[in-house]
Amino acid sequence: MRLDGLQSEMQTMKLEATNSRPLATGQKVGADFGDMLSKAINSVNGLQQSSSDMQTRFDRGDENVSLADVMIARNKASVAFEATIQVRNKLVDAYKELMNMPV
Repeated sequence: MRLDGLQSEMQTMKLEATNSRPLATGQKVGADFGDMLSKAINSVNGLQQSSSDMQTRFDRGDENVSLADVMIARNKASVAFEATIQVRNKLVDAYKELMNMPV
């Protein structure tokens, strides 16, 4: 299974997140986090759509799409989706922890 593209995307996001944080305020960090999260979700959606499209093309007999390409695309989409689920779970846990803090 080849995950080079996904890994490079994650490293690019990490670099963007570390380079764009201001030192004085937290407002830009929050805006960047929301933007970064939105981009990540759109990226996962794009991987799933691409995988579905590739599978449909393979099912219809497109000679330009091999079974290996379909399986790689599906695995990339699956890994990206599972990572998104884990991020969501961590965010929900953090939210619950904040809500349970005494005021």
